[in-house]
Amino acid sequence: MKKFPKLVAVGAMALTVLAGCGESGSGSSVELNDGDTVKVGLNYELSGNTATYGLAMEKGSQLAIKQYNENENSKYTIEVISQDCKSDSMEATSIATKLMTEEGVAFQIGPATSGDSLPTYPVASDAQVPVISPAVTQINGMIDSNTGEAYPYAWRVCFEDQTQANAMAKFAYDDLGKRKAVIYSDSANDYAKGLAESFKDYFVSLGGEIVSEENYVQGDTDFNAVLSNLANTDFDVLYVPGYYGEVGLIVKQARAAGLDQPILGADGMDSPKLAELAGTTALNDVYFSTAYTTVNASQELLDFIEAYKAEYNEEPDMFSVLAYDATNLALQALETAGATGEKLNEAIKNIEFTGLTGSFTFDETHTPIKDVLVVELVDGVQENTIKVNLGE
Repeated sequence: MKKFPKLVAVGAMALTVLAGCGESGSGSSVELNDGDTVKVGLNYELSGNTATYGLAMEKGSQLAIKQYNENENSKYTIEVISQDCKSDSMEATSIATKLMTEEGVAFQIGPATSGDSLPTYPVASDAQVPVISPAVTQINGMIDSNTGEAYPYAWRVCFEDQTQANAMAKFAYDDLGKRKAVIYSDSANDYAKGLAESFKDYFVSLGGEIVSEENYVQGDTDFNAVLSNLANTDFDVLYVPGYYGEVGLIVKQARAAGLDQPILGADGMDSPKLAELAGTTALNDVYFSTAYTTVNASQELLDFIEAYKAEYNEEPDMFSVLAYDATNLALQALETAGATGEKLNEAIKNIEFTGLTGSFTFDETHTPIKDVLVVELVDGVQENTIKVNLGE
């Protein structure tokens, strides 16, 4: 049995440290004792435009923490402080500041999107509180533009966008044998723009041709003008980087316009809402890159799925799995460090972690090197998966 827990006064210590910090390594660690109760923060989009991602991630994190607390071998009791950043970057930053300086959390998980997460990294560095990002795939997203190095207290458990875009370009060229691509991306979204640029560069480097580059803006619902023009264009593959909300409608309208070319996308497509928006019959010869699929699932993944369905009465997706991994990574590091602050961050830096999305250590950009999986949809259902190795 666990010892009777006592609440760790991390909040007061954090406020004291903040008065003179800003550099990592200033000795901000708070030593922990077995049986202590440790606060952790969840900062997710529980409402707003990207709530599908945030809600799934919050469930994944909560399940990881519940399982940890129920394990009699766990050193600590975890107290969760979960906040809704409302799919707004300013709200996400305000919440991160409150969690780290007032609530005294040992670490923060989230937000879900790059746009909401990146502004929280300077807060984490100043407070010396690690933040683990489940799905911040933005190219150089971990890098502080002022120093050219990774934010010292920011980490992610996903591959970055350049990796997944390059993998999709290679898949299109090598596996599908396509040579003429059209890119249709969100012109106002850094996530989509980064994916589009990387796909373009890599596809051309392989010998492919970008026939046309088209743009939409998040919130658009009518894509027929562009798709009608593409119906008269000579191309053999369509790459649509972006989030499920627009991509689902683009797929539906593309098929209705007579475009039967393969449609490729990124991990932002991975949502149950995709099939609702596109319709299952439109989701054939459609592929997206991901770090997670249930096709050929391991026993560990099957156990997680069973536990997740028992807890929430729904299927998990990539985002809930990434959040589950991110949370378990932080908990593993917490047990290794036996402390918060600098010592916890050092444990994260040196961790050897095995989760549902793979085994990895961190590189100098605080990014794991992971395989990219390409999932094929058949009538809207994930049926096949291809592992793309960019080193080949």
